[in-house]
Amino acid sequence: MKLEELVKLVCGRVLTEKVDVNREVRGGCGADLMSDVLASIQPEAVLLTGLCNPQVVRTAQMADVAAIVFVRGKMPTTEVIDLANQEKIPLISTPYGMFELCGRLYQAGLPSLEMRIADCPDE
Repeated sequence: MKLEELVKLVCGRVLTEKVDVNREVRGGCGADLMSDVLASIQPEAVLLTGLCNPQVVRTAQMADVAAIVFVRGKMPTTEVIDLANQEKIPLISTPYGMFELCGRLYQAGLPSLEMRIADCPDE
C-alpha cells in the first residue's frame, strides 16, 4: 500500500515535510512500548502508537519503520516533528483509536508486520 493511500484511509494529517507519498508500506504494527517495537516489528511497517515523544522517532529509525501514525488525534511537539524531518520518517495524526485503526488497515489488505513470539497451538 502506498503511503498516500494509507493517509486517506486513516483520515490522516501529515505532520512532516517532504513526504514521499509514493513510498510503499509493507504492513503495520500497533504498539506503545518501544521495547516491543524493537523486538517484534519488521522493516517497512507503519507504526501505530499513542506515544508522541522523541523515543518513538528514534525507535522507528532503528527499526526501519516506513511511517509513524499517532492515534486518537495526538499531536507531537515541534521537537519530535523536527527529529522526524531530520530522519525522513513521515509522521501522521489520525482521529481513530488504535483498535479501530488496526482493523481498518487490516481490512484494507495491509498485513501485520509484527512477528509472533510463539506459534498458536490451534494452528
